[in-house]
Amino acid sequence: MKIAIVGTGYVGLVSAVCFAEKGSRVICVDNNEEKIKQLNKGIMPIYENDLEDMLNKNKCSKRLEFTTDLEYAVQKSDIIIIAVGTPMLPNGHADLSQVESVTENIAKFMNEYKIIVNKSTVPVGTQKKVIKLIRDNQINEYDFDVVSNPEFLREGTAIYDTMHGDRIVIGTDNERARKIMTKLYANFNQSIILTSPENAEMIKYAANAFLATKISFINEIANICEIVGADVQEIAKIIGMDKRISPEFLSAGIGFGGACFPKDTKALIKFTEGFGYDFKIVKSVIEVNENQKTKPIEKLTNALSCVKGRTIGILGLAFKPNTDDTRESPAITIINDIQKLGGKIKAYDPIVKDIDKIKFDNIEYVDTAYDAVKDVDAVILVTEWDEFKQLDLKKVIKLMKGNIFIDGRNIYKYTKMFKLGYEYYCIGKKDSQYYKKSR
Repeated sequence: MKIAIVGTGYVGLVSAVCFAEKGSRVICVDNNEEKIKQLNKGIMPIYENDLEDMLNKNKCSKRLEFTTDLEYAVQKSDIIIIAVGTPMLPNGHADLSQVESVTENIAKFMNEYKIIVNKSTVPVGTQKKVIKLIRDNQINEYDFDVVSNPEFLREGTAIYDTMHGDRIVIGTDNERARKIMTKLYANFNQSIILTSPENAEMIKYAANAFLATKISFINEIANICEIVGADVQEIAKIIGMDKRISPEFLSAGIGFGGACFPKDTKALIKFTEGFGYDFKIVKSVIEVNENQKTKPIEKLTNALSCVKGRTIGILGLAFKPNTDDTRESPAITIINDIQKLGGKIKAYDPIVKDIDKIKFDNIEYVDTAYDAVKDVDAVILVTEWDEFKQLDLKKVIKLMKGNIFIDGRNIYKYTKMFKLGYEYYCIGKKDSQYYKKSR
C-alpha cells in the first residue's frame, strides 16, 4: 500500500520504518527541513534500537522516503497517517493544534478518496472533529474516511512493539475503511481489534492510565515496606505470579517519566473534568509519582548533614534505559532539588550527553560512569542502564570521595554493597533504611 506518515517523532518514524519493512511504500513528511535533510542522510533524530539500520535498508530499497512536501505525500498516497505531537498545554489539556493544522492541509491537497488515520494520542471525539475539519477545508469534495488507530509502543522497544505487539486497534464505523485498514495490517501477525472511533481513542488513554497506576501502586507499597521492614521486590514478584495482576510494571523505583504517561494521565483528568467527572484514582497516581521523584533527595539529606558544597554523581539522565528521551525524567527533578540545596552535579548517561532543553548551572557532563563517580560525596543511580549493572563496584567506591550510594532502581544487593563499604540506600526494602557506620 502507499502510505504517507505526517510527523517524524517516535511514533511517526518508527511506524514509517515498520510499514516499509512490511512491504508498503511510505512517504514520511515533516515541516522541519533540517530534520528531513538529516533523515535523508540516514542520521537519526532519536535513539532507538535497530531503527537506523532498518531505516537505511528501506531507503535503499526505495520503500521509504522523506520530504517536507505534504501535498506530494498526500496525493501519492492512499492512506495518510497523522502522527504529530499532542503536547500538554499549561492547563493540562492535550494540545491538538498540530493535528488540526495538518488535517486542514490534508483536506486542501486531497485528489481522490483517502483514508486519514489518527495515530496521535487524542481525546475522545477527535475523530469527529477531524471529519468536520476536512469537510470545512476541502477544495473539491472527495470522499474520505477518518480512522482512529492508536499506538502502544514503548520507547526502547518501539520496533519490537510495533512489529510484535499484543493488538492492533482500528476504530472506524465505515466498512470500506475497515477492510483497507485490516489489509494494511494483515501481515503484522497480531490480533486486530475492530471497534468504534470513540472506543479506540479511549483505549489509548485507559491503557496508559492503568499502567501508570500500577507503577504508582507498587511505589506506594515500596514506601510502606520501608516503614515496616519488608522487601518490595519479593512482594512484587509474588503478587505478580497472580495472572490477574501479572509482573509487568511492578518494579518499584523513583517514578515514571517520558512523553506519554505524565502527559496522558493529566490530559485524561482534564478531559473528564469537562464532563464534570472527578477522576480521583488518576489524580492520586500523578501525585504519588511526583512525590516518588523526591525519594532520592530525602535519602540524600538523611545521609549527608549538609548538601551545600557537596558534589553528587548522577548515573542516568534518560527517563528509562534504551532511549535518549529525557522528557519528565526523574533526573530533572533530582538535579533541580540538589542545586536548590547548593550541591554540585557530575552526570553521565550512555546515550544522553546533556539535558539540552533544560539549562542547569553547576553541572558537569562527563564521558563515563567512572568519571561521574570520581571524587563525589554521593552517587544517585537514576536510570537502570545495563552498563550500570555491570559496573566494577570496588573501583567505584575507591574513586568516590564519600561512600553514599542511592540506588533509585534497586539494581544492586544491599549485602554486597555493605560488604564493599557503601552506605547504601534503595527503594522499598528494609535495607534502604539509614545504617549508621563508623567512618
